[in-house]
Amino acid sequence: MWTSFQDRASLADPRLLDRDLSLLAFNERVLDWAVREDVPLLERLRFLCIVSSNLDEFFEVRAEPHLSAAQAKDSKGQYSVASFERLALALHKLVERQYTLYNEQLMPAFEALGIHILSHGERNAAQRAWVQQYFEKEVRPLLIPVGLDPSHPFPQVANKSLNFIVRLKGKDAFGRENDIAIVKVPRVLPRLIRLPDKLAGGKALFVSLSSVIRAHLAELFSGREVWQFSQFRVTRHSDLAVDEDDVQNLRMALRQGLEHRHYGQAVRLEVSAGCSEYLSEFLLKQFGLPARSLYRVHGPVNLVRLTQLIDLVNRPDLCFVPYVPNFPVQMHPGRSVFEQLQERDILIHQPYESFDGVLSFLRQAVHDPKVLAIKQTIYRTGADSELMELLREAVRRGKEVTVVVELKARFDEEANINWAEMLESIGAQVVYGVVGLKTHAKMMLITRREGKSLKRYGHLSTGNYNPRTAKLYTDISHLTADAGITAEMDQVFVHLASQSKLPRMRHLWMAPFHLHRNLIAKIDALGRAAEAGKDTRIVAKMNSLTDEALVRSLIAAGQQGVKIDLIVRGACVLPAQVPGYTDNIRVRSVIGRLLEHSRVFYFRLEEADELYLSSADWMNRNMVRRVELAWPVTDAGLRQRLVDECLVAYLHDGIDAWDMGADGAYAHVAPKEHQVAHGAQRALMERYGRFEKRYGRTKPWT
Repeated sequence: MWTSFQDRASLADPRLLDRDLSLLAFNERVLDWAVREDVPLLERLRFLCIVSSNLDEFFEVRAEPHLSAAQAKDSKGQYSVASFERLALALHKLVERQYTLYNEQLMPAFEALGIHILSHGERNAAQRAWVQQYFEKEVRPLLIPVGLDPSHPFPQVANKSLNFIVRLKGKDAFGRENDIAIVKVPRVLPRLIRLPDKLAGGKALFVSLSSVIRAHLAELFSGREVWQFSQFRVTRHSDLAVDEDDVQNLRMALRQGLEHRHYGQAVRLEVSAGCSEYLSEFLLKQFGLPARSLYRVHGPVNLVRLTQLIDLVNRPDLCFVPYVPNFPVQMHPGRSVFEQLQERDILIHQPYESFDGVLSFLRQAVHDPKVLAIKQTIYRTGADSELMELLREAVRRGKEVTVVVELKARFDEEANINWAEMLESIGAQVVYGVVGLKTHAKMMLITRREGKSLKRYGHLSTGNYNPRTAKLYTDISHLTADAGITAEMDQVFVHLASQSKLPRMRHLWMAPFHLHRNLIAKIDALGRAAEAGKDTRIVAKMNSLTDEALVRSLIAAGQQGVKIDLIVRGACVLPAQVPGYTDNIRVRSVIGRLLEHSRVFYFRLEEADELYLSSADWMNRNMVRRVELAWPVTDAGLRQRLVDECLVAYLHDGIDAWDMGADGAYAHVAPKEHQVAHGAQRALMERYGRFEKRYGRTKPWT
């Protein structure tokens, strides 16, 4: 149980749940996929690695305020000694559970299948000889052990890099007794190395890079005896902080900031379980960390790198059967998208339907001589993007291309800076959005000459323009020729480029201006209607719910009689089903093979219903510190499709859903007696795509 009423004091309203503990509870639910025996073994490993990656980001972004408050001995407020202790306790439990699962379930299961990561002690003479040769040829030339003394202080250790700390006996070449040395493990080397088949005896045998170095540490210190040693990895606070009001060139300031991100404040220290107290205390002192920031792990200090095993073993039978989405059902490949949109809006439910539909829309725009201008926001596209190449081609063909690039998209800053510089260099108009706000809205606007007039066609999305994540994240793409919506999209682009005042918006809700206020007004209006005895309903699907004003509005509406269902994948601070407080509110989290990412907001008063799609979660940052959009789906048929696929299907999920209880803890749903369990993601995959056929696969997720 991750949260209880006594753990809720970190927010302004003590009755609400702790945001960071709720985020860790989400990772517990993700970890459950690594536990499930009905999940293919390599996929279980993948989910274990996903949790480790999530925890890395958690430490990089969320841990620093708690740590700083603890070091300052703050006893009050959202961040305090108590909040740090609560968080550390939950984190240590989660990490311990990860490594117990790794050592006691996953690794034995791999070994039973002839897949094994050999330690030095398990390697025979021939294997040790091969490892020795590999070390001499591939590893040793890249290692430079650094002995610490007054002229060689502790070296800069990059964020999340793998290192060894070594304690030596004897004296150095100059007769001094400096006993500590640091060995940085090169990032350019693979973390897992497969042994040749002739040494594997028909099995898939691997050695880890850390094991290779560990076995030959003594060879790096001629004339000295290695007394103690340990792997270690430090995680640093990595949220870029740039005073946008005080810089003249945001792009240059961010590029300079990226150079220092790897060396921010230390927030976590990981060491091998057998690390001596002497070495761990030395490292804690060096990084200025308290004992609770030390994590002793029984295995690799960076589980994320074990994802390499999935590719190295080449066992498709131990992975999910690949899902192949079909081209969007509403789109006809042999016909102009523009002609289709003149008849009706198009929805694409990704990744059940292929992202190729969005690329097809842009591709037709690029090659259509009637298209004069393309405007698009860029938040995350990835380093290798067909979409960005299409924009480059559009410029080459003489079209007016305007791109709003968000330079501060966390951990994608460098890729976005590079794309911005490329587009500027070939003549595109590149805009960096509004000072102090992240442009998180996802929209593309095509202007086309048709006869004597210009007509606009728009694409709005709940997710990013990233073809890779579009295969893994559930999102909704909405293509429309609606004159009202596309005109307001154009006004938003003008606003972002010129900073001019927005005119009154009738269709789009935009943060930081209208979105928060309109959501609260909609919820409050339904609350008043329910109090007057009318039938009301709210169903909202999102990734996170942490904005206190929206939470209070939902609680009040529930107390007035509105029936509310919230489908929240990750952090949620609203306590559901608390007697006398939130009886009418249910909170459900669905964790599946795919990452739930779509945001869908449904409001009903009697027979009248409204549905909005959005780029925004219900978090304070999305409402006041970002440019976000929510937009209505006015076509009744498409609105019903979204209700069926994004809301009703998830409310009836009996496989991948977790329901929040009155104590704030989540319980995995159990199928009702005599009922066949339904999984929303599985059902949608079967409706819109196909699984590759494989002989002999019988497990549920095959």
